[in-house]
Amino acid sequence: MLSALNTPLSTALRTAVADPTQVRTRALDLHAGAHDASHFLLIPQAVVVAADADEVGRLLRASAAQGVPLTFRSGGTSLSGQALTDGVLVDVRRNFKGIEVLAGGARVRVQPGVTVRALNARLAPYGRKFGPDPASERACTIGGVVANNSSGMACGTVDNTYRTIDSLTVVLPSGTVVDTGAPDADEHLRTREPALHEGLVRLSRRVKGNAASVATIQHQFSMKNTMGYGVNSLLDFDKPSDILAHLIVGSEGTLGFVAEAVFRTVPKLNHVTTGLLVFDDLEAANAALPALVETGAATLELMDALSLKVGQALPGTPQLILDLAVREHAALLVEYHADSAEGLLEQQRVGATLVGSLPLSAPAAFSADAAARAQLWHLRKGLYAAVAGARRPGTTALLEDVVVPVPALGRTCIELIKLFDRYSYRNSVIFGHAKDGNIHFMLTDGFQAKAELDRYSAFTEDMVDVVLGEGGSLKAEHGTGRVMAPYVRRQYGDELYEVMREVKRLFDPAGMLNPGVLMDDDPKAHLRHIKSAPPVAEEVDRCVSCGYCEPVCPSKNLTLTPRQRIVTLRAIEQATLDGNSALAAELEHDWAYAAVDTCAVDSLCQLACPVDINTATLVKRLRKANAGPVLNGVWGTAAKNWSVVTQGASLALDVVRKVPIGVVLVPDKLARAVLGKDVVPLYSAEIPGGGSARKRPAPTTEPAAVYFPACVGTMFGPAVDTSPGIQKSFEQLCERAGVTVLVPEGIDGLCCGTPWSSKGLEAGEATMHRKTLAALRLATRDGELPIVCDASSCTEGLRHTVESDPSDKPMTIVDSVEFAISHLLPLLPDYTKLESIESIVVHPTCSSTRMGMNEDLKTVAGGVAERVEVPENWGCCAFAGDRGMLHPELTESATAAEAADVAALDVTAHASCNRTCELGMTRATGEPYRHVLELLEEVTRP
Repeated sequence: MLSALNTPLSTALRTAVADPTQVRTRALDLHAGAHDASHFLLIPQAVVVAADADEVGRLLRASAAQGVPLTFRSGGTSLSGQALTDGVLVDVRRNFKGIEVLAGGARVRVQPGVTVRALNARLAPYGRKFGPDPASERACTIGGVVANNSSGMACGTVDNTYRTIDSLTVVLPSGTVVDTGAPDADEHLRTREPALHEGLVRLSRRVKGNAASVATIQHQFSMKNTMGYGVNSLLDFDKPSDILAHLIVGSEGTLGFVAEAVFRTVPKLNHVTTGLLVFDDLEAANAALPALVETGAATLELMDALSLKVGQALPGTPQLILDLAVREHAALLVEYHADSAEGLLEQQRVGATLVGSLPLSAPAAFSADAAARAQLWHLRKGLYAAVAGARRPGTTALLEDVVVPVPALGRTCIELIKLFDRYSYRNSVIFGHAKDGNIHFMLTDGFQAKAELDRYSAFTEDMVDVVLGEGGSLKAEHGTGRVMAPYVRRQYGDELYEVMREVKRLFDPAGMLNPGVLMDDDPKAHLRHIKSAPPVAEEVDRCVSCGYCEPVCPSKNLTLTPRQRIVTLRAIEQATLDGNSALAAELEHDWAYAAVDTCAVDSLCQLACPVDINTATLVKRLRKANAGPVLNGVWGTAAKNWSVVTQGASLALDVVRKVPIGVVLVPDKLARAVLGKDVVPLYSAEIPGGGSARKRPAPTTEPAAVYFPACVGTMFGPAVDTSPGIQKSFEQLCERAGVTVLVPEGIDGLCCGTPWSSKGLEAGEATMHRKTLAALRLATRDGELPIVCDASSCTEGLRHTVESDPSDKPMTIVDSVEFAISHLLPLLPDYTKLESIESIVVHPTCSSTRMGMNEDLKTVAGGVAERVEVPENWGCCAFAGDRGMLHPELTESATAAEAADVAALDVTAHASCNRTCELGMTRATGEPYRHVLELLEEVTRP
């Protein structure tokens, strides 16, 4: 094992941190942590989760003392290989989550582990937003934003990271901490780092005194440009501390660690209209750009002919594109932003006047409707998913990023298309930010065989000639990384390249911080360390390791994320292909618990994934393969006798609740030790007594719906002893509203099938589906009546059950929260809210999120309390049926951040819309979570 081979390093690292368990040297941890979104791969010797900036300083010193390079990793969404190392990889995402809003939102202090989406959510109440707007905002973090000088679709070069940074707190490779916003920052830098202070002054004079350097810098940084170091800072600033701060921006983790950053924010413009302009060809689209920019367009997104052809196969593509017989066409997605409805109307007027004079191939229409706008953006953003997801199994997707002066954009696109044809790169769509002359294109290939690498090398040389020949930059947004490090000298020339080398020497004399990134004198460096992606499973082979799934994964801080599950499975396969049986065995030894047992199969990863991967489907299949005949037999019998099982569980919980918990836990833990922790649940104090039977007599009046109370209401009683529980509460609400519901015959033996589905037990699931479908078909009169369920996960489960029905007469499944809005709230008699429910905190569930009903949940909560709170860090609780009882550590980890948010809120009540999720949140917070309709029933009592 690596830990045994490298004892001095692992010892030094463990000494540097407060919690030695945060130094990981298992093969599984190394391979899981190694991957980012790029097409490169290096396996670190250790992965360390740093707790704070002081630990980072100690780790820098420990790593330097061992002569081992060190690299920082945050979101891992970088595309150019910036966050990879064969030395020490330091995770600075998990524990660096601080956000402090300053000056009423005009400024914000933020730590590197915060995602752009989370930062914007914090700023939204102030009417402000973060300047950079990268497409990866759901997963990319502030650490990466600073490291790559991120920009995005609308911010251009005006509101990018470099332009909006106010100050940084930096840990230098020596361990020195510099707050560039402190009044004495320059004196502190001069005293603690005299060589660096003096060197920055000297380099600034050198650059300013060289007319050729000044001209090159002014031209290069008039565009989006993330090639090399930000030597424009040597022109733009005089104070060494300011130069230092702006050199750190875009330095890709090669100069120091950003412990926190202060940014100036920008106004959030909420009035938006979007339209699509289709032209005969790229030249026509390019010719229209200057005039469109003059109208004040916030975004101008280019799509070439191949993009439009690919887009025609995407679901939800606008009819305008579906009807187009694409030849050489090109399109611009145009968007206007304003701070008022009046301002937007004026922008629309100006834009419409121009658009009316453009040589368009199809009529253009602008819309402020959210659904219409989303459809247009789905076309633009779906291109990456469509091409990357459809690539040949075992190949890698390489997304490139260049910029040229806007007048040269059309010519550049045409030349790139010629190169794609010359080198046989198929489906290489061109799209990007035309307003800035910034385009992206994708190459898909194996990048392993000599012929593949030779082809890629020759293509790259020609592409470099095209871009630099037009006075462009080889990197606009994605950072230099490893992919363009050998070409920095060619873009800037010898003099400025030597200035950049001196910058690196001043900050990092030993060259131990992220070597090989941003500058590399090896002309073939970009052809080394390209990762393989061997096929492992149909469900996940199209994964591009982007990491978008990671922020929403409930197991991310305990074991593995979806990306890590997939890349470690690939590592096992690659080790097997390479004949490295020892590595394969070591990876497999730890994989089952980390990848399979502790996956909540909540499927939120699918909503975040740009190529629509649901890792839960893979995990369910693996659980199916692992389930032996005994487990299948037990659960198969349970499906046939579900009323006995649920009522037996209810009785058992009633009994054990009367027994001291210590007495219960002794045999419980013994059974877990003998039969397995993934088989026997662990009892805990927040588990209530049992619920009641679901059976109800047939109604005497005409029903408006079929009511399917979830079986968890039988197994688990209400959180509060005085509450009648969700079934009785829902029935009382229906009675008050004058709505009659019918409970199906034999309900106590029915279930949505989720318990079997989540465990991969197909036979038992099929048995339950047959029983439930037959009962629902009868109760609904062959689909005439809607079916209402009172637990969101069971609502979703019933929808899957109905999807398996071969009948051509569909049945409609509605969640009780949705039903309350459409059928109950409008009909409930007037009531006065009880004074005891002044405020409520709501926990959205993974199923309510997937079904798009979180706003409905908040609406019903608004009928219960004057103030509704949703925790900033809400997410899947990972209780996942019985998963939270089998592996309580999973729920504890998944709910930690949300529980901290809840503890800081001053609220009267706690609610959700799914019984097991309510149990999970009760465990996490110590507060009784109840179904929101239970609370609605209380406040509407006569």
